[in-house]
Amino acid sequence: MDRLSVLAATRYGPLGASSRMRIYQYVDALAEFGVDLRVSELIDDRAVAFFYQHGWRPVGPRIRSYAKRIVLVWREQNASILWVEKELLPWLPYGVEHTLLVHAHKPLVLDYDDAIFHMYDRNRFWLVQRALGKKIGALMEMATTVTVGNSYLAARALAAGAHNVEIIPTVVDLRRYPVCVKAEQEGLKIVWIGSPATSKYLALVAGPLATVALRYRYRLIVIGGRPASLPGVPVEWRPWSAETEAADISECDIGIMPLPDEPWEWGKCGYKLIQYMACGLPVVASPVGVNRDIVSNGTNGFLAGTDQEWMSALSELLESAQMRSSMGTAGRVLVERNYCLQVTAPRLAAILRDAAG
Repeated sequence: MDRLSVLAATRYGPLGASSRMRIYQYVDALAEFGVDLRVSELIDDRAVAFFYQHGWRPVGPRIRSYAKRIVLVWREQNASILWVEKELLPWLPYGVEHTLLVHAHKPLVLDYDDAIFHMYDRNRFWLVQRALGKKIGALMEMATTVTVGNSYLAARALAAGAHNVEIIPTVVDLRRYPVCVKAEQEGLKIVWIGSPATSKYLALVAGPLATVALRYRYRLIVIGGRPASLPGVPVEWRPWSAETEAADISECDIGIMPLPDEPWEWGKCGYKLIQYMACGLPVVASPVGVNRDIVSNGTNGFLAGTDQEWMSALSELLESAQMRSSMGTAGRVLVERNYCLQVTAPRLAAILRDAAG
């Protein structure tokens, strides 16, 4: 079998969760199936870290990164296929990107794990909507193949006229998430993991968490983004790192994923839930978007849409070690069957080969 050379143009370096999970983690796995990835990020880890710390991005490095990407794609001759995470040049009009892609003259695979089209078509500025509102749809229609993380994104791609749409969930590498026997510990732990941008969602369940804390002894372990104040909730914050995230989750007892029921969140791919389940944790999640596909209510966790449902679900799990164990086992089985690199890598290799013709 001939080897396939792919230029993967990511949005971020490995520090960016979407790029890390959708592309970087596949480098070694795809190589086993004869697909060689050369990854080039638009925004490097230093810029990502700066944004996480300060909440804004300097203009100078952004301009240089755009220039570097344009030159890279314009001159690329070795790759047989171009695999792009989301878009090549965010916030630039479709015409600019179209010209670059036509010049590259390669099969194009686009990947989406967020509803980034809403960043443009639902933007609060009318000029952004007018100039960029149709950009992502036009790119989807232009692409040879569009890979997406859930059915909401797939429906958008099909509506845009995409020729071929494949759903590839955001997954974990089982080698990084071994099944662990929990050590004896004092008190139970509820865990949430995420970026600074998504820590705002914890405010949605601040009331239920505080109420439950009046009756049960637990700690909320927050990994990554620091949430705003959660009065009455015993919070322990931990910095995120790729080396420690699985171990930090594994020592906990329940994983949570609150979300508002809004269009941007419909595009999310439930990666937190996959991480929790891979570690053998039962979950409680808002019944929003792909969460409803991942969580079998009462089997591997609970779907909770109201404060009362959140309090009830958390109370049941905090009270019953047997329920936590059985639901955690069911979640791990689901991950092994559907949501791991070992299952999706051969599928993705075949998709890339088909796109290359």
